[in-house]
Amino acid sequence: MNANPDRLYELLPAVYRLRDADQGYPLRGLLRVISEQVNVVEADIAGLYENWFIETCQDWVVPYLGELIGYTPLAEGGNNGKAATARGLARERSLIPRREVANTLHYRRRKGTLALLGDLAMAVGGWPSRAVEFYRLLGATQNINYLHLGRGLTADLRDGEALDNLGGPFDELAHTVDVRCGDSGHYFHTGNIPAVGVYVWRLKSYSITQAPAYCYEQEGPNCFLFSALGNDTQLFTALRSPSSGPAGKLDLPVPITRRDFEAIETEEAAETSEPGVPSYYGVGKSFEIWTGSPRQPIPIDQIVPADLSDWTYRPLPGQVAVDPRLGRIAFPPGQARRQAVWVSYRYGFSADIGGGEYDRPLAQPSNYTLYLVGEQQAFTRINSALSQWQTDQPQNAVIEIVDSGVYVEPISITLGAKQTLQIRAANRKRPLLRLLDWQTSQPDDLSVTGGEASWFTLDGLVVTGRGIRVEGDVAGVTIRHSTLVPGWGLQCNCDPLRPTEPSLDLINAPRCISIEHSIVGGIQVNRDEVREDPGEIRISDSILDATSPERIALGAPESLCAYAVLTIKRSTVFGKLQTQTIALAENCIFMGSILACRKQRGCMRFCYVTPGSRTPRRYECQPDLVENAVRAHFGNGILSAQQAHERDLMLERERLRVQPEFNSIRYGTPAYCQLAGACACEIKRGADDESEMGVFHDLYQPQRAANLRARLAEFTPAGMSAGIIYVS
Repeated sequence: MNANPDRLYELLPAVYRLRDADQGYPLRGLLRVISEQVNVVEADIAGLYENWFIETCQDWVVPYLGELIGYTPLAEGGNNGKAATARGLARERSLIPRREVANTLHYRRRKGTLALLGDLAMAVGGWPSRAVEFYRLLGATQNINYLHLGRGLTADLRDGEALDNLGGPFDELAHTVDVRCGDSGHYFHTGNIPAVGVYVWRLKSYSITQAPAYCYEQEGPNCFLFSALGNDTQLFTALRSPSSGPAGKLDLPVPITRRDFEAIETEEAAETSEPGVPSYYGVGKSFEIWTGSPRQPIPIDQIVPADLSDWTYRPLPGQVAVDPRLGRIAFPPGQARRQAVWVSYRYGFSADIGGGEYDRPLAQPSNYTLYLVGEQQAFTRINSALSQWQTDQPQNAVIEIVDSGVYVEPISITLGAKQTLQIRAANRKRPLLRLLDWQTSQPDDLSVTGGEASWFTLDGLVVTGRGIRVEGDVAGVTIRHSTLVPGWGLQCNCDPLRPTEPSLDLINAPRCISIEHSIVGGIQVNRDEVREDPGEIRISDSILDATSPERIALGAPESLCAYAVLTIKRSTVFGKLQTQTIALAENCIFMGSILACRKQRGCMRFCYVTPGSRTPRRYECQPDLVENAVRAHFGNGILSAQQAHERDLMLERERLRVQPEFNSIRYGTPAYCQLAGACACEIKRGADDESEMGVFHDLYQPQRAANLRARLAEFTPAGMSAGIIYVS
C-alpha cells in the first residue's frame, strides 16, 4: 500500500498544482480525502485475494475454506461462539485450527500411519507430541529366525536410563498385556495390544538469554543458580527443527535430567568427530554459561553433569559442575571467586503470563519520548534514564530495557500533572528489577507518586525484593505482562521469603489500577473513605497470589474490607478477597474466602467460590450447582434425620469433589497454577464457553483435547484405539 497521502495530487499536471498553490491548496486537501478512500478500496481488494489461500486468509475465512474440502468442525469441542470479537476469533482458532485445515487432504492420504498421529496433536491441539504403539512393548516369545533384539526388553536393574524412562513416552522395557479397553474414558491403559498412546506436552519451553546467574553465597562464593530469583529451576530443552521419524527428547519441551545431559550426543558432534559433547550445551542450544569480562563462554569440555542437591560435590580444577534438574552451577572451590557469571537457559511454564521472553504487543501514546536502557545503550541504569526524563519533563515518555539483565537499584518516580511514564521491557526480553534494603528508616518499595491525571505503566518486568508503593494523585497504574514476585522473593525450594508482605501498596491512589497477563502478590488498599471515591481495580488473565488461601490477597490494613470496586476476569486467586464491591467476577477460581461488603451490587458468573463466602448474586458458579443438584435429589419435602444426615454428607462430598486441584501452587515451579488431571470436570469445563476456569482459560485446552480425541478416532487404523496421555 502507498502511504503517501499526496499520491493522487502528484499525478496532476504541474500547472494545476501551481494554481492550487496560489489558492491555498484546496485541491490537495480534497484529493487527500479521496486518497483515504482509495486506500480502503485497495486494501479490501488485496484482502480478497489473500483470503483465497489458507496460508494468508483472515481467521474468519478458515471455516469457509475448510468447508470447500469437506472439513467438518467437531461439535464435541464445544459450541462455536461468535467470531466478531477478538476473543471469539481466538476461540474459533482453537476449534478450527488453520494448520489442520491446510493439511486435511495430506492427512487423509496418510491415514492409519503412526507418524500422522503425532502430527495431529500439533495441528489440532497445538501440543508437541510423540505417538507410541504399545504392542511393540509387550513381552512375547519371538521367532528365532526373525528376532527383534531391541524390542520388548526385560528390565535391567543396572540400566538407570531405561528405569528413568519407565512408564513414560520413551519407555522401551517389556510390559505384560492388559486386556482392558485402552481408552476407557477415565484412564488410558497402556498394556493392551491395539492401544496407541499419543503423549502430549502442554508446558512450553521459555528462554532466558544472557542473564546474570544468582550467587548462592550461603554455600560458597563459587556456587551459582541459573535463576536470578535465587530459586532452583528445572532446565528444559530448547526445541530443534523438526526431523523425520518419531520425536525424540531434543524435539520436545522436556525437562533435562542429569542422566540425559551426560549421555545424549548430538548428530552434529558425531559428524565433527567430537564424541561426548552433550547436545544440550552450546550456542543456540538448551543452555550456555559465560564468565569474565568481556564474557567468554565456558568450553564444552569443562562442563560436567553432577548432583548438586546438597552442594557436597566439588568439581576438579578446570571443570564446572552443572545440575540441570535443580539449575545449579558449581565452580572448583580452590579457584578465585567468580566476579561475573552469565547464563542462557530455558524454563517451563504454561502460557505467556508474567515477565518473559515471549512475543507480546507493545502499546504507547502516539507522541512520546523514548529512553533506551542496556549495556550497549546511552543509559546503563534505569535511574540514569529517570534522571534524564526528569530533566527533559516530556508529556509522555517510555523507558525501554533492551536486554534480560538484572538491575539492582532503588526506583522512585514522581509524575507531574497529566504526565505519563512507561517502564517496559523490549519485546522478547525479560529484565529483572531487584529492590534491596537501601534505606534504614524508610520503605524501599518501588515508589510512584504523581500529580492530577498522571499515569504509570509497568510492562514486561519481573520485580523482586520489594513491592510497588503508589500514593499521591496518580490517576492510574497499569501492570501488564509483569511479575511482582509473591512474597517479595523465593527460597531455593520456591517458598516465599516474606509470605505476608503485599506486592502492591496503594495509599489513596490510584483511582484505577489495571493488571493484565501478570503474576502479582497481595494487594493492600489504604484509602480515605471520607474524602475519596472507591478505587477501581481491574484484573484479567492474571494470578493474584497471597502465597496461601488463608492470607489476604486483597484487603485493607485495620479495616474490614478494601475501599475498592473489583472487576476480575479469567484469573486465579490464592488468598482472601476483602473488598467493598465486586462489580463483576467471571470465569475465575477463588481459593480463599470472599467478603464483599456491598453484596447488593455486581455479580459473579461461572466461577468457583470458596464455601462460606459473602458475595453478590451468583450465576452458574461452583459449588452452587452441585449443591443444588443434591438438594433437588432429596426434594423439597420434610426429611427424616437419617435423610438429612445423608444429604449433608453428600453435600460435603460434592463440595470436596469440585474443589480445584492444582499441579503446583508455588510460583517458580513449571506447573504453577496448572489444573491437575484429577480436577473435577465442572472446573476444567466450567467457564461460560466450556473452557477451564482460571488464568489459563484462553488456552482452550478442553476444546483442543476434545478435537484431538475425535481426530485420533478418525485417523487411527481400524481395530486400534488411540488415547491422549498428558506428560506435563
